Order: sequence, then C-alpha cells, then structure tokens
Amino acid sequence: MIVGLVVTLFQAVTSIRDMSLTIVPKLLAVGAVISLFGGWMLQVMLRFANDIFGHIQNIGH
Repeated sequence: MIVGLVVTLFQAVTSIRDMSLTIVPKLLAVGAVISLFGGWMLQVMLRFANDIFGHIQNIGH
C-alpha cells in the first residue's frame, strides 16, 4: 500500500502515466516481503495444517 502511494505521488509530480511504473515496484515489494517473511509464513501455515488435520482425524474416532 505504501509502495502504491509513493508511486502515485511520483507519477503525479512528474506527469508520467506508464502502467509498468506502477506494477514493477509493487512486484518488487511483494518479492521482498516474501523473501523476508516467507520462512515464517510457511511455518505458520504448516503448523495450522497439521493442527487442522489432527482435529479432523480426532473427529472421525
């Protein structure tokens, strides 16, 4: 969201209306967030999946 605001302000100041200028910084920001927090997010998702499947198994018995 912050990246989009910065790019929009830059476009307004410079009068540049190129679509790739809005997409590329957002993709770079998403890539940076995934590289920084991807391991943690994967651990949280795997723990959640294990808990859910464990609860499903207990419901059947």
